[in-house]
Amino acid sequence: MTTKPETKEFQAEVKKLLDIVIHSLYTEKDIFLRELISNSADALEKFRLKQLLEDEVFDKDASLDISISVNDKEHTLTIIDSGIGMTREELEHNLGTIAHSGSKTFLSELGEAQQKDINLIGQFGVGFYAAFMVAKKVRVKSRSYKVDEEGYEWASDGTGSYTVTRESGLHRGTKIILELKDDAHKYADEETIKRIIKKYSNFVSFPINVGGEAINTVQALWTKSKDDIKEEEYTEFYKFIANAFDKPLSHFHFSADAPLAIKSLLFVPGDNMELMGFGRMDPGVSLYCQKVLIEQHSKNILPEWLRFLKGVVDSEDLPLNISRQALQDNALVAKLKKIITTRFLKFLKEQAKNDAEQYEKFWTTFGLFLKEGATTDYTHRNDLAQLLRFESSKSEAGKLISLAEYVERMPEGQDEIYYINGPSREAIETGPYFEVFKRRNVEIIYTMEPIDDFVFTHLSEFDGKKLVSGDRADLKLPEKTEENKEEKDTDSAEELDTPIAQTLAKWMKDVLGDKVKDVAISKRLVDSPAMIVNPDGFFTSSMERVMSATNQEHKIGSKNLEINCSHPLIKGLADMRIKDEEFAKNIVSQIHDNAMIQAGLMIEPRSMVERSYKILERVLGKESA
Repeated sequence: MTTKPETKEFQAEVKKLLDIVIHSLYTEKDIFLRELISNSADALEKFRLKQLLEDEVFDKDASLDISISVNDKEHTLTIIDSGIGMTREELEHNLGTIAHSGSKTFLSELGEAQQKDINLIGQFGVGFYAAFMVAKKVRVKSRSYKVDEEGYEWASDGTGSYTVTRESGLHRGTKIILELKDDAHKYADEETIKRIIKKYSNFVSFPINVGGEAINTVQALWTKSKDDIKEEEYTEFYKFIANAFDKPLSHFHFSADAPLAIKSLLFVPGDNMELMGFGRMDPGVSLYCQKVLIEQHSKNILPEWLRFLKGVVDSEDLPLNISRQALQDNALVAKLKKIITTRFLKFLKEQAKNDAEQYEKFWTTFGLFLKEGATTDYTHRNDLAQLLRFESSKSEAGKLISLAEYVERMPEGQDEIYYINGPSREAIETGPYFEVFKRRNVEIIYTMEPIDDFVFTHLSEFDGKKLVSGDRADLKLPEKTEENKEEKDTDSAEELDTPIAQTLAKWMKDVLGDKVKDVAISKRLVDSPAMIVNPDGFFTSSMERVMSATNQEHKIGSKNLEINCSHPLIKGLADMRIKDEEFAKNIVSQIHDNAMIQAGLMIEPRSMVERSYKILERVLGKESA
């Protein structure tokens, strides 16, 4: 039996709140369904606890679930739960007063021990009002779990008033009927409803049925204890959450109660899609609040250099109705970001220490992302530095070392970490920059990726040791050992006299003009006649190459040319300058171009080729004569 409706006015504050919710709070209309399902889940969770605490409840044997049905002819959407239900007073109190939270009131009535056993998602009031984004009228039929209570219908068009009517024949729980607006008829389509549920509410603890079909069949694995999860369950969950077919390389399952309540499950994929040519990846970690989606593939929850990760971060400390704009500015989200990033880097450090082979697989596939982080993320730069891996002159080909291992091997008297860039190990070891390190038995790190020199420049130092490029003009190596001094004395050829060498260097500078900043006598070349070095400590040759490739307007800065005054070519050039200065000038230009090529820097090829032919003609002409 239904009695005559009683009409009541909304509080003035509720009218304002409704306007905010409908027009400003949520950025997507689909959110309304997430909010209503969350409210239904709360109602079911409350009843679950009441059922344990009280002897008599109405409809005791009714299953705990959420049912959703649509009517595309009448353009209605109905959501039914068999939860705790509401009395008349609760209907008016929850829906007619400003942002009232039935969940918070319920928790306040429980003891501290009982609160730990119940998971309530959020505020009934604000979330419920989201229904008016898509509905021109909302009817709420509800009957409390209390045996002696009657059922009631609350109805409103979301403007100034609502009605409350006693209604008989209701089962325990709540039925919400939405009469959809003209521009929201799509929400009377089952497939649309299923899609929204799978996106936002797929991990709600209670079954959600649409047209009799169970929709949320995947468990929220991140909420379970690690000890209760099998490896194959992790794999299956990864495939679902990442929409993947391969196995993950590793997973990181982490939870904390302080300073924030966090549950997270992150996966490292098996492949790096960016290396495979699929373009820059979008973030792959979604943000949840108590198993309800807040932001899919969130750009706010992890730094961009961790975009390769897939998975879930769940924090009950975040409000469910937080907007995207608030996510960007929210201090809680910033704290959450720092905590998760720090813990994941700790996980990688432990993996590198306890399972070096597995970490090397990770580094080979995803090391480029950590390098990106080292150049952009000041907060975590020191932690990232410990995870970097490179080959070096003291490691076997293909064998990677850490900066910490390099420092541990540094001999007494060495206070800098040296590195040199090249396209391959062979190219580095046959180049002029390597000669002095080999002769003095000083270890040097090989940086073979374009980003590596940017990484070391941004790091600046490691463990108090300055990171120094081997192509710097002001390179200062450790003092020679007695063994190295004897080796130099026995192996080195006789050098040009100092006055002649100085005169030659000055003349070469005049010949090259603006192509070089200076020509200097080298103290480190052994087998090569000359090499290009950087007069400033910031732009290494490899950095210049990258900048030239990415910015055609970038001009390579003037470099220094160092000459080896014990090399036959340089000594012969000193004589040739007297005998045939014009030809000697061609030799100088060729020496400079060759040194630029060895440094990996761009030169104008046509003039170099033409000049090399003239030099070859001169040589062949002499031989023929």
